[in-house]
Amino acid sequence: MSKREVIGRYRGSIMGLAWSLFNPVLMLTVYTFVFSEVFKAKWGTGGGGKAEFAIMLFVGMIIHGFFAECANRSPSLILSNVNYVTKVVFPLEILSVSSLLSALFHTLISLFVLVCAQLITRGSIPLNAIYFPLVLIPLILGTLGISWLLAALGVYIRDIGQIIGVLTTVLLFLSPVLYPVASLPPQYQSWIHLNPLTYIIEESRNTLLSGLALQWDNWIIAMIIGSILAMFGFWLFQKTRKGFADVI
Repeated sequence: MSKREVIGRYRGSIMGLAWSLFNPVLMLTVYTFVFSEVFKAKWGTGGGGKAEFAIMLFVGMIIHGFFAECANRSPSLILSNVNYVTKVVFPLEILSVSSLLSALFHTLISLFVLVCAQLITRGSIPLNAIYFPLVLIPLILGTLGISWLLAALGVYIRDIGQIIGVLTTVLLFLSPVLYPVASLPPQYQSWIHLNPLTYIIEESRNTLLSGLALQWDNWIIAMIIGSILAMFGFWLFQKTRKGFADVI
């Protein structure tokens, strides 16, 4: 289902799957131009050139983009697959997994672009980048849980889809995507750390770009939070699925 979803998205287009590679490169170019050329923004305290700014920015965009793609699609997952609800016996929770794997495919494409850019600008990848897959695990668990939650709520509250679209846009600016946490005034840093994406984005930059080792204590906390979100989302989905056919 994930493969069909990925291929179906680009079926009939001239560039085909190449769009999955072109889109992140285009967005990276636009954001980098606007912030580094128009607003003259520098990363952190002002160190690093445009290439450094672009790579730092791209890491945050990849993490936020993965979460936003899953969250934005989740409220309509059940509504757009009515046949699975009313006519056949189907494990509906698979729809969220399929959507997540599709988003993960695009994330891997973006990561490929990131690695290529880093090799070109820096000449190497830090050894501690091997920890990066571990950083993604709590993100995947938490996102899957939220996907199940939103998929269930989207059946009963149709406005959820509109609300989530706005919230994911707001989340782009309330997460350290366009800036590092250290650049914020001290009184705001504690607040932004309440955002679960903050740890994932910062730790991704630490392992992929700065070559720092994984902070195991924070990772364990992130795993606990991600696991709780996954279990709660799955529980709520199973609890409410019996009424899907009646509401639809």
